[in-house]
Amino acid sequence: MYRLAKKILSKLIPTKQLVKHEVFLRNAYSILYTGSSHQCPVCSKKLRTFSTLPNKDLLCPKCGSLSRDRRLWTVLNTGFLDNSPSVLDFSPSRCLSRKMKTVKGIKYMSTDLSGNFIADFKYDITQLDVASNSLDLIICYHVLEHIENDAKAMEELYRVLKPNGKALIQTPFKEGDIYEDFSIQSPQEREIHFGQDDHVRVYSVNGLKGRLQNAGFTVNATTYKADVYHGLANNETVLTITKP
Repeated sequence: MYRLAKKILSKLIPTKQLVKHEVFLRNAYSILYTGSSHQCPVCSKKLRTFSTLPNKDLLCPKCGSLSRDRRLWTVLNTGFLDNSPSVLDFSPSRCLSRKMKTVKGIKYMSTDLSGNFIADFKYDITQLDVASNSLDLIICYHVLEHIENDAKAMEELYRVLKPNGKALIQTPFKEGDIYEDFSIQSPQEREIHFGQDDHVRVYSVNGLKGRLQNAGFTVNATTYKADVYHGLANNETVLTITKP
């Protein structure tokens, strides 16, 4: 139902107008999903079911959150926002960007270089136009797998974080070692090898931890269990990194 409604609207309404009126349209559409079997942690909507996407991910029909968005919001509310007056978020989903802008007591900044997300800035993660030691919290979700020079990106994250500042990081993960091959350049080949046409590698949890530790960070990897009521995936890993 969700895919059909989205397809029809995309043919009738220009993309910019869809984004502009997204909240209203989702509020109206989500009435069809009202129930008590589930609840979205991001928008608090109670649902009879989440909408299942072709990749089997679960989408909230009201706010548009994916399972990783809901997990991130849940993790953020375990204390990360309590003492984080300055927050930089890379390529945020629209639902979380809107939510973060409502949080009192923080200066929330979003950035996206690709142009695929709505953001305040267009920073290059390998050369951030941000003062050193100025940020309390960075959210870097599903970004590093797009960056060829990930060592430089990690160096920049270290530079701009305050001492004791933290970052939440997630990418797609695989077992074993990191898989990267910079001779693979075409979008078609990258999709075959790395799972998406603009990815340049697939990290393993330990591989990403090692690279972040080499950049100077203290790294903690937490793997979370499923939460069916809130639409949270099983065995989802989030890395929390701290600048000593």
